[in-house]
Amino acid sequence: MRFVSTRGKEKVTGAEAIVKGLASDGGLFVPESFPQVTSDEILQMGEMNYAERAAFILGKYLGAELGQDFLLETCTKAYSSFEGSDPVPLVKIDDGFYILELFHGPTCAFKDMALTVLPYLLKRSCEKLGIADDILILTATSGDTGKAALEGFRDVPGTKVSVFYPDEGVAKMQRLQMCVQDGKNVFVAAVAGNFDDCQRAVKNLFADAEFNAQLQERGVRVSSANSINFGRLAPQIAYYFSAYVDLITSGKADMGEQIDFVVPTGNFGDILAGWYAKQMGLPVRKLLCASNRNKVLADFFETGKYNVKREFHRTMSPSMDILVSSNLERLLFEISGRNAKLTAERMKSLQQNGEYSITQEEKAKIDEDFYGGFASEDDTVEAMYDIFEEYGYAMDTHTGVALAVFAEWLDKKDRKDVTQTVVLSTANPYKFPQDVLYALTGNDVKDSFKGIKRLNLLTAMKPPKSLMDLRYRPLRFKKTYPNDLKKMAAAVLDFVDGNIVPVPDEK
Repeated sequence: MRFVSTRGKEKVTGAEAIVKGLASDGGLFVPESFPQVTSDEILQMGEMNYAERAAFILGKYLGAELGQDFLLETCTKAYSSFEGSDPVPLVKIDDGFYILELFHGPTCAFKDMALTVLPYLLKRSCEKLGIADDILILTATSGDTGKAALEGFRDVPGTKVSVFYPDEGVAKMQRLQMCVQDGKNVFVAAVAGNFDDCQRAVKNLFADAEFNAQLQERGVRVSSANSINFGRLAPQIAYYFSAYVDLITSGKADMGEQIDFVVPTGNFGDILAGWYAKQMGLPVRKLLCASNRNKVLADFFETGKYNVKREFHRTMSPSMDILVSSNLERLLFEISGRNAKLTAERMKSLQQNGEYSITQEEKAKIDEDFYGGFASEDDTVEAMYDIFEEYGYAMDTHTGVALAVFAEWLDKKDRKDVTQTVVLSTANPYKFPQDVLYALTGNDVKDSFKGIKRLNLLTAMKPPKSLMDLRYRPLRFKKTYPNDLKKMAAAVLDFVDGNIVPVPDEK
């Protein structure tokens, strides 16, 4: 299968799309066409474990080029690191209401679903293309992607991983996870700004000819672990199919019956994967896009105008504290009739004017598939409390946003509408123990590990060992850089040259 840029005529193979990450014109790679999954194939997935299901879906895009046997071996290795027998359990909360838990991987967030797979895809792609250069994984993170990328690529031969995160813009546990990271090929730095500043800098570095020339002199080329990379996005499509298959095999749904998904998202990658699944033939009726107080996506779905000229809010769901949703570009490309010129003009307008608009015809297409809603901090807390009080189910703050939007959606639905709904849960509650504890009890604690202890006493849920161990790990990465592209580029080059060598972990 070939892949094309959302902004031009660049056409590449799957391996090239994965290695490059971002198109040369700044666009995102999308499949030339959407492969189809038949009803019979969906039913056949009922006989597969999750690794087999994921490999099957990935194979629709990459199997001919990378090899179906390789994809199965990759997914089997990747998901063997997850806790429990099922990497993505579908939990029934009530009749017609389910939560898909995507946080059982090594870093306790849904980013593990793709970032445990991506290193294998990248290595195989380099082999296919005959690339001997080292690969620099350059990543911006609002909290979860960074840790998952660091862990996924830790000490992988031929790779280096550089992660920028917003200073004061991530949760304490997320910061700890990144700043104690071990490995000889990793670099982590805070940036004085928000996630959009980090993401903008990373995209600019991808496009910076001088920076790339300096890397080339060192025998290094840049790629991405963010969801701008199709190799990051593709594995996420699989869990939508898996959730549907689980409903069928458990007798809760019939083949062909449409269901809804509720997705908490800031960068639009997670929910876009669901839309891709629908284009491939999954019977999805509606995708509910759940935003927090930074409701740029909710406003876009309501008005057809994307406008980032607004106040930025730090919230208890920091992974969604984003104003520039990069993956929305892929959807814009599709609804415009794959008009690359128009997509490029809209992205230019966003960069220069902070806004763009779509036509009424395009908005009508979006309205068929999406509903956008948002939750205030109070709405989020109330939703988390209500679900715990009624069902005894504790969730993280991002899932709380999704539940609040779901509750709003239920109020608007026809009472005769019994469409089943799956809510995507994107992080383990223990990644945000203080906020979760506050939502469930009203108690406020300053220390994250005291929060874990009290949350454990309240819920009896076992805290992940990987999070508990953070308390006794020394910090390796402590520096904050100014929001300055030249200084960030210099730091990355210093890292590539081996001049930034953190103190080894104490054993």
